[in-house]
Amino acid sequence: MDYATAMAQLKKLGTAQTVKTYARHGGSKMFGVSFANIYKLQKQIKQDHAVAERLWASGYSEAQVLAALVADPAQVTSSMAEQWIKTADSYATADFLAGLVAKSPVAQKKMQQWMKSPKEVYRTAGYHMLAVMLRDGAAISDADCRRILQTIEKGIHSSPNRARYAMNSALIGLGCRPGLTAEALAAAKRIGKVHVDHGDTCCKTPDALEMIPKALAWQQRKKKKTA
Repeated sequence: MDYATAMAQLKKLGTAQTVKTYARHGGSKMFGVSFANIYKLQKQIKQDHAVAERLWASGYSEAQVLAALVADPAQVTSSMAEQWIKTADSYATADFLAGLVAKSPVAQKKMQQWMKSPKEVYRTAGYHMLAVMLRDGAAISDADCRRILQTIEKGIHSSPNRARYAMNSALIGLGCRPGLTAEALAAAKRIGKVHVDHGDTCCKTPDALEMIPKALAWQQRKKKKTA
């Protein structure tokens, strides 16, 4: 599927109701395409980095989500990651971008840079990358994980709104790492409730103290099924 066809499909699949829903999550330039339909388009395109670059440049939220899904992680450079995050239409598109960059050759570099940024979208993306990388078993040392855990505990409540949510997700991910569970649970207890303004949505911020044991139990069930 080429760029023109992909854009035509996105325009065709959009609905006014979905535009209203996405607008509540911060999007500004949208067709109103459901994620179910975006994933269907992803399956048709599979991986096409050239198409992904044009989709992202269009500026439409759904096109940028699709771009992050069909781009080739191996071709992601530091300059590309920076350009894309600067032009992300919403926090949702930035989250999908973080998922792409987390699988790229510049993952460690961008994660460390973005986590330290005072800008909300950058810090959010950095900690979202960490959560993805922890889930996927990326090579992050225990020493680095402990340093990040201390940074989260020290700075989560003073961080920007969306970044607090991403830091909380990273805290849960750290709690699922072998050897760090007790430390993460202790940090979560000291941190207490993490307040995030989700706007006019039904989204909620998970309690890390509750979610870490649940996530670990889910991992065990998954291992038993695949054994």
